[in-house]
Amino acid sequence: MDKTTERKDNEVLSSIFNKSEGPMRFIFGSIFFVTGLLMLLFSFLYGLKVENIIRNTFTGFLCGGILIYMLNDASVRGLFAYDNGQKRHRFVLSFYFGLIISMFLPLITAEIWPFVFIFLLLGLFSTNEIGLFSGSMLVMFSVLLEKEGSYAEFFIYFLSGVVILVLLRDLTETTKLGMPLFISLTLLFTLLVAYDILFQNRTFSVTMFIAPTVNIIISLILTLVLLNIFGIYVIRKSNDRYMDINDTEYPLLVQLKEKDKDAYFRAIHIAYLSERIALDLGLNARAVKTMSYYYKIGVIDGTKTWDEVKHFYIDNNFPEEALEYLKEYIENDKSKQLSKESAIIYMCETLIASITYLFEKNKDSKINYDELIDKIFLHKMENKELYNYNISLYELERMKKLMKKEKLYYDFLR
Repeated sequence: MDKTTERKDNEVLSSIFNKSEGPMRFIFGSIFFVTGLLMLLFSFLYGLKVENIIRNTFTGFLCGGILIYMLNDASVRGLFAYDNGQKRHRFVLSFYFGLIISMFLPLITAEIWPFVFIFLLLGLFSTNEIGLFSGSMLVMFSVLLEKEGSYAEFFIYFLSGVVILVLLRDLTETTKLGMPLFISLTLLFTLLVAYDILFQNRTFSVTMFIAPTVNIIISLILTLVLLNIFGIYVIRKSNDRYMDINDTEYPLLVQLKEKDKDAYFRAIHIAYLSERIALDLGLNARAVKTMSYYYKIGVIDGTKTWDEVKHFYIDNNFPEEALEYLKEYIENDKSKQLSKESAIIYMCETLIASITYLFEKNKDSKINYDELIDKIFLHKMENKELYNYNISLYELERMKKLMKKEKLYYDFLR
């Protein structure tokens, strides 16, 4: 284990017991106790054998502990998508909802358990990894609480949960939902037939398909409702926030303009160029634009480090992913690999600074932009300044070509 990984793991462990976490620390801790105690209670209520009660209780506490670690790990490493890192209560409420449901599911036939919906619910409000683990543990709880639960029931919902999480990850307003839902629910139906209906000891008939069909209908309705709510209150809200903070008349940018016009206009030029490159490379263009505008926001009060400037972003409710990108770029920790988005900002900043410098020396000078861009990239490669960025040679070459196409724009820097 390298020192960086060990340091991260220590941060995760310490965050679990960090008093500054306040209410969230208490809520996360409650997952451990509530999960274990509910498994104990319902195992007793269902009249299971003593050895089964002990096994189920142990499993509940164990899974609860693992889940707490995964949640804190995601918080420390900034792995939550959308703004889930800032609003972790969403996952906690979703988990408790799923946990209560899983306790009562053994009372009904396993053919209509709504776990496809539960997997997606947990994944959307955390990470795919956490959604997969927490969904799997809830399926396992329901199976363990049955007097005659089987591995088949677990595999039906585990496999269908994996598929829907994979197909519906990284949702945006333009994501097409039809095919992913069709594939997920068709697979669920197929699994119910293959693992359950084929092994029933009764004469084959159409009525055997009623329960799987009901499951498909219920899962489809619940999933569509969830996706609609998620789209309105999470995805669209995040997009609207980006539209606000990426407006050149946003109050924070106006403050920057009033304090340092050169820094403001330099940010505008970097944002224009970096956004075009990010769009071409299929990267997070809106976050790149935010980084371009705000990575020098400390000019307002003369601060530079992340701990000193982060209050600007938190006070203005920046999206979680934008916070992570800004933190990465401002800290510029060379001990770990940096993102492609940071590489774009770095190269655009270097180019704009170079052109601005040349024009300040001689406003009427004629610059060979192609030659200048080639020299900048060659210099960065020779000095290994791009080695810490997770960007390919193809993407760097593509970036270089796009920069060369903007010759007319560079004249605005005079």
